[in-house]
Amino acid sequence: MDNNTVILGAICTYVVVMIAVGVWAARKVKNNHDFMLAGQRLGRLVLTGTLLATWTGAGTIIGRASFSYTYGPLASIFYSLGAPVGILVMYLFLARRVRQWGKYTVPEIMESRYGPSVRLVTAFAILLAYTGIMAEQVRGLGYILHLTTGFSEEVAKLAGLAVIVFLAFSGGLISVAYTDAISALLITVALVGGFVFVLVGVGGFGGLAASLPADHMTWSGGLSPIQMIGFVLPTLLLILGDQNMYQRFSAAQTPEIAKKSTLGFLAGDVVFYGAVIVLASGAAVLLPGIAPDTAILRLATDTLPVAFGALLLMAGTAFIITTGNSYLLSAAGNLVHDIHRSLTRREHSAPRELLLTRVAIVGLGLLAYAIGEFFPSVLEIQVFSYTMYGAVVTPSLLAVFLWKRATSAGAIASIVTGIIATVGWEFVLDKPLGWNSVLVSLPLALLALVGVSLATTARTDPTAATPDTR
Repeated sequence: MDNNTVILGAICTYVVVMIAVGVWAARKVKNNHDFMLAGQRLGRLVLTGTLLATWTGAGTIIGRASFSYTYGPLASIFYSLGAPVGILVMYLFLARRVRQWGKYTVPEIMESRYGPSVRLVTAFAILLAYTGIMAEQVRGLGYILHLTTGFSEEVAKLAGLAVIVFLAFSGGLISVAYTDAISALLITVALVGGFVFVLVGVGGFGGLAASLPADHMTWSGGLSPIQMIGFVLPTLLLILGDQNMYQRFSAAQTPEIAKKSTLGFLAGDVVFYGAVIVLASGAAVLLPGIAPDTAILRLATDTLPVAFGALLLMAGTAFIITTGNSYLLSAAGNLVHDIHRSLTRREHSAPRELLLTRVAIVGLGLLAYAIGEFFPSVLEIQVFSYTMYGAVVTPSLLAVFLWKRATSAGAIASIVTGIIATVGWEFVLDKPLGWNSVLVSLPLALLALVGVSLATTARTDPTAATPDTR
């Protein structure tokens, strides 16, 4: 039995277990509250696991690994600072408050502060960003299945899409949260084991440093300071406003559990990112000349012992499936709960709303597959999608909690400006100077938010919700 057969068998076993959990979870879903917020029953361990597994998807195992392979470990440490800083801000200021609001979606929070027009605009912006993030998960899972099965990349991507859609379709957040928790444990074991093996194989940290090109051992990796900032900001901005994080906090049993879960999230994030940086940098030494997107995947198939290789690819599969079905579920909630309901102004029965959410999951999965065909690499999709969310949605969302003077007109101006600037810089101007679009779209979005808010009157609806300041 060759290595690929063993690895494929391990991946299939993992997928079967996840599908079984999805079928079990589907039996516990009685209404959309169960489907979207798991009935607000998540304890600290499960919540920590689902936060961690949701955040670390193809953007980590493929996108971040691609960056580490291309620019080196020190630049990757700098690149990775966005997430830990964002998690600390969530612990100090956001997690407890978000649970106290208990909303299904970020646009609901925006409506509570700014009104219904901002809810609709925000939902469209999130759909744009999340379909891109889902596209990177489909591409990433396609890479894994292509390497292990020999299927064409197109067939492999379609198979990956089917698995991601099924898990989101079946049990909603109950399914996603429990499969996330299982996957987080698997990912931890695989990454730590692979980290140790690769580090021994390259002669420790000293051997790794001596074997890498000189520019790979600088804090810039050959990039200019402004280019490095352009890679750091999208991650920081996404995690500060990510609807997936907010939904999980809302699904916690209590506000205190929501807050404390971020500490485990922070610890796991540091461990995961550290292991990915070493693995991908080790791949640059052991497997020079391969496609950067496949750095960790090729380590698993070409270099590691079969047991470690199987475990690492199972972890990669876990990374991608858990993140993919989480973002798919979240975007479907926007489409049904925010856009459809706002445009039709109709209240549906619980079974009808659940059916609409599941139909939306299938449609958005197919849309994500199509969008992924427009980008050359997972890293390209990642940076664009993170910017589309972080620069477009996050400024106005944080203002809900942190700046009382923000107005509805300012929020709409910020969101629209961010979308136009991001799309224009990326696709019309084709990224002048090699700068990522966040360097342009974020300042313009902030300027629009502040300038228009100061020039207009804040909403004074006495029924509008306000964040808890305790």
